[in-house]
Amino acid sequence: MKILLYIIGVLALIIGILHFTAPKTYQVDRKIVVSKKIDTVFKSLCSLKEQQIWSPWSEKDPEMKITYNGTDGSIGSYTHWTGNKDVGEGEQEIKKIEPNSYIETELRFLKPWKSTSTGFFEIKPVAEGTEVTWGFKGENTFPSTIMMVFMDMDKAIGPDFEKGLSKFKTYIEK
Repeated sequence: MKILLYIIGVLALIIGILHFTAPKTYQVDRKIVVSKKIDTVFKSLCSLKEQQIWSPWSEKDPEMKITYNGTDGSIGSYTHWTGNKDVGEGEQEIKKIEPNSYIETELRFLKPWKSTSTGFFEIKPVAEGTEVTWGFKGENTFPSTIMMVFMDMDKAIGPDFEKGLSKFKTYIEK
């Protein structure tokens, strides 16, 4: 019995150390420049329906079920998806719109695990057209903090953002 209590105590100590040393926040973002005017880019990025056209996750599950609610491109509109193990289940709701500069969404992941994050697009005019920054940020809470000690969000999500932005560039410049 003493040995069992000792083992439990050591495990609790390890979990506590991992939790308190893990990063408490995360942010992943990528940028691209597209050769279209800012108003065209902004209008397209506001549309949850248009986002599905170039989304890297749509390729991961072509059979994914998607429903749209509200007026597309406006605050409060949201999409719900249910897919395979690569895309899971969740919702994305438009929470904030600053015309021709910023769009913020709330991402609610329901499966395979529950979590809430913030997605965003920042756009600005540049000489070549419009610079688009696509990002994802949030807070790590227990028990996800322990997982973050062993996982690099930038390496896990960054390549998907790069692929999506490349597809967006092709889509918007056609």
